[in-house]
Amino acid sequence: MSSLRTLVFFATPAHDCSYLPDREATTMFVDPRATVDKRLYSQLTSLGFRRSGSHYYRPHCEGCNACIPVRIDATRFRPNRSQRRVWRDNPDVRFALAPPRFQERYYTLYARYIEQRHYDGDMYPPSREQFTSFLVEGANQSHFLEMWAEERLIGLAVLDVLDDGLSAIYTLFDPDEADRGLGTLAVLWQVDEALRRDLSYVYLGYWIRDCRKMNYKTRFRPLEALLNGQWQVMADHKSQ
Repeated sequence: MSSLRTLVFFATPAHDCSYLPDREATTMFVDPRATVDKRLYSQLTSLGFRRSGSHYYRPHCEGCNACIPVRIDATRFRPNRSQRRVWRDNPDVRFALAPPRFQERYYTLYARYIEQRHYDGDMYPPSREQFTSFLVEGANQSHFLEMWAEERLIGLAVLDVLDDGLSAIYTLFDPDEADRGLGTLAVLWQVDEALRRDLSYVYLGYWIRDCRKMNYKTRFRPLEALLNGQWQVMADHKSQ
């Protein structure tokens, strides 16, 4: 079994940054041959790593620290007015946990989401192989969170269970239901689920101050950031 002491790390060549224009990025990732159990995965997450499929990675860019790992303190979280409205406006949404697997209805929802919401990103065009490698493979501690309105699947979130919290891997939804705020709703459900499991945190991945798509993360307070090797409450961010 691998441990932090025995892990081997690799770095990718510099490539165009997906979030900030005119920047180059380098990614450090764990040797794919390593056996990463729940305990080790939890330790890596506390150090700022994320999971994508079967890969564990974190940014390792020369001269840039824009990607900041953030997490919600579920034990102290209180929804703001907008978040309370999301709960109130979605009384018909039903949640169900399912094992990660490929299903055509999942992929159909995923493809529509990528094609209409992220057609200018690295994940376009979508494919079944992409869906499987990104959201199904390597998912030993994972669940799919289904969001249903009557008999229609309108949203899907992927979450991992860690020793101290949940890791929100990805959320997608029916573009026709964008006004519901399903991305926010999925995070709110995960905060509640963390508390039901007696866990303290919901890890939201990376926040970049100059990336508008990530502004939603600052609306969940208190939000903690990994800065200089220590998790601390973010006090100077602006809620957009």
